[in-house]
Amino acid sequence: MAQVLLLSDAPEDTLPSLELLNHRIRSFPAEASSIVRAPNVDITLIDARTNLAHARSLCQLVKSSMLSPVIVVVSETGLPTLNENWQADDFVLTEASPGEVDARIRMASVEAEDEAPAGEIRAGAIVIDETTYMATIHGKLLNLTYKEFELLKHLALHPGQVFTRDRLLHDVWGYDYFGGTRTVDVHIRRLRSKLGPEHESLIGTVRNVGYRLLVEGSAHQEAADDDAA
Repeated sequence: MAQVLLLSDAPEDTLPSLELLNHRIRSFPAEASSIVRAPNVDITLIDARTNLAHARSLCQLVKSSMLSPVIVVVSETGLPTLNENWQADDFVLTEASPGEVDARIRMASVEAEDEAPAGEIRAGAIVIDETTYMATIHGKLLNLTYKEFELLKHLALHPGQVFTRDRLLHDVWGYDYFGGTRTVDVHIRRLRSKLGPEHESLIGTVRNVGYRLLVEGSAHQEAADDDAA
């Protein structure tokens, strides 16, 4: 099941087959501000049935600011206007069958995974480059210390998995480290601070157990309210 963002002013009419598929759909108006407000997703669908110029600009903006592949939903009359300037990964006709829509979504998802650079770890909006020791969230660089980077990387490699403080201490600091588990709490607090108020909740606390990284738009993120902040 893919996390799908649909940018359309009339989502119920854009791609009827989409409602028949087992994908999680989030609909936002077809405007630039939606890109900022929308959660991280696997695929972005853009309604290009009517205002083609606006849809093309929105497609270009999504490709420059988001990590997800883009599929343009277009009518047969608008099909000849599609070209490389749109920067879209694929297109689908609004009358397409559920089978075709599902196939295009899955194909775009697989191609996006294959194109991920070597040494790069992605967990939702978080991108970690092991070769440069740089981490970003929604394209914004995080100014992390070495241990903060290693801690975030370890959590990102296992999104949703809960780690005890002892386990994190051993996995990140090593078995020869003699400090207490309080060290983990301090680094988690610093990581949250550097993620900022908007994203600090991505590192969830599981009461009396430990910590986990929550991926935006996932079931884990929806369950974040059950965690102790």
